[in-house]
Amino acid sequence: MTCTEAERLVMPYINGSITDEELERFLEHIDGCEDCREELEIYFTVDVGIRQLDEGTGTYNIKGALETALELSRQRIHTLHLLRTARYAVNTLCFWSVLVVLILQLRMWS
Repeated sequence: MTCTEAERLVMPYINGSITDEELERFLEHIDGCEDCREELEIYFTVDVGIRQLDEGTGTYNIKGALETALELSRQRIHTLHLLRTARYAVNTLCFWSVLVVLILQLRMWS
């Protein structure tokens, strides 16, 4: 992912309207690009700060809130990877089960 693409995804990330595929690529880029990480911090600080002022609530630990949001996003990606792996394993198991049943059925017919 380029810096331009990452910068385009900053606000969708903050608003929670980013796809899972984009999220994974975005997090990888943010972890490796200090400039884009700083851009995210600026937008996140402004957005969350304004929301907290409007609502009159909040922890006012915006940097901590960003770290929490990033960690939750990383956990989401990790969970999605586990689910993909489990789905692959189940599909493989189903394939082999059907194949074994077919082979056994053919042996019975012979």
